[in-house]
Amino acid sequence: MTHIALLPGDGIGPEIVGAGKRVLDAAGDFTYEEHLVGGASIDAAGTALTDEVLGACRLSDAVLLGAVGGPKWDTTDPGAPRPEQGLLGLRKGLGLFANLRPVRPSPALTASSPMRPEVIAGTDLLVVRELTGGIYFGEKTRTATSAGDHCVYEADEIERIARVAFESAGRRSRRVTSVDKANVLETSRLWREVVTVVAKDYPEVELDHILVDNAAMQLVANPSRFDVIVTENMFGDILSDEAAMLTGSLGMLPSASLGGDGPGLFEPVHGSAPDIAGQGVANPLATFLSVAMLLRDGLGLADEAARVERAVDAVLAKGLRTADLATDAEGERRVGTEEITETVLGAL
Repeated sequence: MTHIALLPGDGIGPEIVGAGKRVLDAAGDFTYEEHLVGGASIDAAGTALTDEVLGACRLSDAVLLGAVGGPKWDTTDPGAPRPEQGLLGLRKGLGLFANLRPVRPSPALTASSPMRPEVIAGTDLLVVRELTGGIYFGEKTRTATSAGDHCVYEADEIERIARVAFESAGRRSRRVTSVDKANVLETSRLWREVVTVVAKDYPEVELDHILVDNAAMQLVANPSRFDVIVTENMFGDILSDEAAMLTGSLGMLPSASLGGDGPGLFEPVHGSAPDIAGQGVANPLATFLSVAMLLRDGLGLADEAARVERAVDAVLAKGLRTADLATDAEGERRVGTEEITETVLGAL
């Protein structure tokens, strides 16, 4: 039987992962094992990710994560454990090098977006972010008066993420936009060279290159021009969060982190929102859409994934809104985590 590792994490994580498990139960027949990660793991074991939890995740068929972090664990002490180390450790330990973040504003949420409806109309893009290289993982130096972060990329790291992007584009609208800063950075010049070479293996896919500052502007000025965006770790981190706001709320954006033959990691993009934890008002829809990605990209269950996505769209079309999505427009009704979960289950 298919086995799924559940990592609720911190803040609203236990609430949204609990709701996500109910959606999984409605979509198929799975077994589960729940583990601590992030701040919860720091409190219990002194580290954000134990070897035992990583080992259990490796033995699973897929991993569903809630969120990690919170002010309780904030520190500037470089030697102190941080919740985010749990997420980075999972990505590294599971060999996850590709983060996929689809951005498709729901027609029912047009009023929730800070963008004008005519700007976001037709937007359906996928950000493919490289996860294991770049400045986040480079050598770090620090003295009393200076600090440094070393940005390094190997050609094979760029090639494998580029192939994920081109293969994804082949199943979509066959357009890849590679984002870099090749006018300044040597790593970006290598990035552009390697992506251009990989593109020759996908003649049916159109490739264009764009500088990251221009990409940031185009995402808010003309987002429908993009199909698949592929970029390095830090640029992808920033641009995918920017793109998320096209949907009106980080509470609507799912993600998948994929690698080789091991399990994928699926999680909502939003944070742990400790200020609303335990109040029953958290938006679980990004977790439900992450469940859909888990079913499709992690387990190959495309029909079940589509059912979950249709159920979420149907509930939004009825006017149900959690607080982060509400605009008080006519026909909207504010609901909490439990009611919107029950309604999605009913639609399923």
